[in-house]
Amino acid sequence: TVLMMAIPAKVAGVGEIIMVSPPAKDGRIPAPTLVAADIARVNRIFKLGGAQAIAALAFGTESIPRVDKICGPGNIFVTLAKKMVYGTVDLDGLKGPSEIVIVADEKADPTLCAADLLAQAEHDSLASVILITTSADLADQVDKEIEIQLGKLKRRSTAGTAIDAGMLVLVDDMAQVVELVNLFAPEHLSIMASDASTLIPKIRNAGCIFIGENSPVILGDYVAGPSHVLPTGGSARFGSPLGVMDFLKVTNIIALDEPAMRELSQAAVVIAKAEGLDAHAQAVERRMRAK
Repeated sequence: TVLMMAIPAKVAGVGEIIMVSPPAKDGRIPAPTLVAADIARVNRIFKLGGAQAIAALAFGTESIPRVDKICGPGNIFVTLAKKMVYGTVDLDGLKGPSEIVIVADEKADPTLCAADLLAQAEHDSLASVILITTSADLADQVDKEIEIQLGKLKRRSTAGTAIDAGMLVLVDDMAQVVELVNLFAPEHLSIMASDASTLIPKIRNAGCIFIGENSPVILGDYVAGPSHVLPTGGSARFGSPLGVMDFLKVTNIIALDEPAMRELSQAAVVIAKAEGLDAHAQAVERRMRAK
């Protein structure tokens, strides 16, 4: 996550990147996290986490400077804290628990479907794990395979809770698949179906689409390329993955010469008077008379 957020910021030209990370029980930030921060050229690191970290970044403290944008996932308390400070600072979005929807037909490998569902389930007991398929046989095989693989996981308690709340959805055809996917707007959409190429143009709402068995979500999490910071909670209906553009902003500049000003002024005066804003109209009319 450090790499997925800090690298786009650096590419965009952000002058200073500040990272907050809660320390482990020994009071230290784990070495892999520090190495990732070094690779991404993070400027400053503070041992801090939770809602209090969001407040510190949004408003500043004696030791932690106020920032312009806060990025990164967290638990429900972090998410609510981010929601409270929006407007004081910009946000990457309100990132909820991990989500995966797998679309599969009768030719999909049930072992791989189960493995990918469990990979997201072990993130969080609140993770959303859903398989949508046109094959009842595949759904049954995936269900059995999940039970086999779940028992071998270190985080089986967390994953099991998410799996218990998950869904195996049987539909009549791929048209229903598309409808359900666009309604749910998943963070991760994995398509393990022979007609994936015909489905992709119909998918309007998804954070990232993974096509085929050779494109598992896990590679997207770590090494495939695009940022894995994706819209969750249905926000893929209007949101996009984190990228370089999230760290850029635009300022409009207007510089008119006199002929251009005169050409536009009459229309501006008419609109201002229609809105009942006499001072607006006078600000333009005085310029026209002065010239």
